[in-house]
Parts: sequence; C-alpha cells; structure tokens
Amino acid sequence: MTTSAVTSALATLRAEQDGLEALSAALAGPLGEAFGKAVSTIRTARGRVVVTGMGKSGHVARKIAATLASTGTPAYYVHPAEASHGDLGMIAADDVIIALSWSGETAELRDMVHYAGRFGVPLIALTSRPESALGTAADVLLALPLAPEACPHGLAPTTSTLMQLALGDALAVALLQSRGFTARDFRQFHPGGKLGASLSFVRDVMRAGDAVPLVKQGTAMGETLVEMSAKGLGCVGVVNDDGILVGIVTDGDLRRHMTSDLTIQPVDAIMTPAPKTVQPDQLATEALAAMNEKKITALLVADQGKAVGVLHIHDLLRTGVA
Repeated sequence: MTTSAVTSALATLRAEQDGLEALSAALAGPLGEAFGKAVSTIRTARGRVVVTGMGKSGHVARKIAATLASTGTPAYYVHPAEASHGDLGMIAADDVIIALSWSGETAELRDMVHYAGRFGVPLIALTSRPESALGTAADVLLALPLAPEACPHGLAPTTSTLMQLALGDALAVALLQSRGFTARDFRQFHPGGKLGASLSFVRDVMRAGDAVPLVKQGTAMGETLVEMSAKGLGCVGVVNDDGILVGIVTDGDLRRHMTSDLTIQPVDAIMTPAPKTVQPDQLATEALAAMNEKKITALLVADQGKAVGVLHIHDLLRTGVA
C-alpha cells in the first residue's frame, strides 16, 4: 500500500512539474508580452486589485489576493456569486480585476465581466481558453498552456490550479520588484509569527537605557567587573567622555588577561578596541548573522558611534528571531 501511494504521489508531482515547465515555456514566449502588460496595468492603477474566481479557482484567487496585499499591492477577493447580489459595489473604476477560470466559461463570472466592460474597469483574465467568454472580454489575456491534470480521471483541478497559483505568485513578485519593495516594507504587513519576528529591527529587540553595561575609559577593572556582573550579559562597553564607544570587554578578554593584578588595571588595558557593533535600524536577522559569523553571544548597538543598546542571543531566542 505504501509503495503504491508513493508511486501515485510521484506521478502527481511529475504531472504538475510538466505543467509548470509548460508555463515557463509560455512565459518565455507569447505569454511574456501579456504578462508584462498585466504588471504594467496593475502597477499604474490608482485603485486596488480585485481577484475573483469560482470553486478551486476561487481558492487560488484568495491566495493570490493575500500574496499581493502582503507584498505592497493592495488587493482583495470578491466572490463572483456574491458580486451579483450587491458586492459589485465594492469595485471602483480605478480598480483592476483579475479573474481566474480554467475554462473561461464560469457562469458566475459573467456579471462581473459585464460590469468591468460597462464601467471601464481593466480586466485581466487567467484562463486556458483564449476564445472563451472571459478570454475574449479581457483587456489583458494571460493564456495558460493546456496541460493534463494530475488526477487520473482528468477531472480534479490539480495541475491547472498549480499553474494559476504559480502565475499569481509571479505577478506578485514582479510587482514587488518593480516597486522596490523591501523586507522592511514587508515587515509592516506581516508583524506576527516567525516570519514577522525574523523581520524585527534591532531596536525592537535590544536592551537599552540602564540595562546596557557601560563604563568610561580609565575605569579600574574591579569596578568594570561589578558593572559586567550586575548586567549579566558577559560583556561591557567602554566609552569616552563624549559617550563614543571605543572598546568592549568580554568574558574571553577576562580569561586572556587573568592575572593577580587584574582588578587594579585600567579597562583600557584589557578591552578589545573598535568592537563589532550593529545599528538600531538593522534587521535583527542581520545581527544574528553577525553573531554566528563571529561566534559571539552579544553585540553592542551603536548609533553615530554612541552606545545605545546591547543585543544578546537570548533576546533573539526569546522573540523568535533565532
């Protein structure tokens, strides 16, 4: 049973892979020009993107709308049947409609297609049949190549929905890149979960104020050890009279300079000068990468040379960044 199930799964993946390869070939050919026009139409629209579809295409449409919205292109899903019962009022003349229908003859889409034509709302169609009602009504036709469904009966939407989803993702990413949308921009729309945590800024995670272990140049190591122990982070920053960070003392520095007169020596003699720092507006993941590269557990945070915070690996673990 296990063998037959795996064989079936592999056949499904091969069929869907064939569909994606056909889609890639189409994009490299005649579909490419229409794809560019679709990106331009959405990019220059003053309104939002309305994504619609029925059945399995509707489920894909919801995902495409969510991906667009999270990557800087305002979008939402409208159910085509509900649109015929009042939700057409949600669509404005400045919007763009993306309609998904493999056959292009989905009855529930007709009222929305007529509405788009009547009020001049640009209509982008994702369909495998250019000659269909949806295909001929579209301002931009994204003609998906015909490919066999992975379903052995050729009935359950499998390869077709994967191709729709892949093309929707391609649209979202192309629009993201055309807008110069960055990871920091993405953070604004996705503050929650592991992904949101990974997009946190250093300033959101670091310890600041009295929690930052700092001493001035010339401080005796005895006093420095007290500060270091009190803050419990395994390090202490050394600043000059202007508050500029000039060095750091870590547990490793203490081990390397462990002598009988350690406590009476000035911190300047023990510290590592020009320590590695991060800035408050850097991504926390960048700080984590620096820690991993240097094999350290804490980083001082500096803004224009002044120590403003400290970031410990435990803070990154606690907030889900690491």
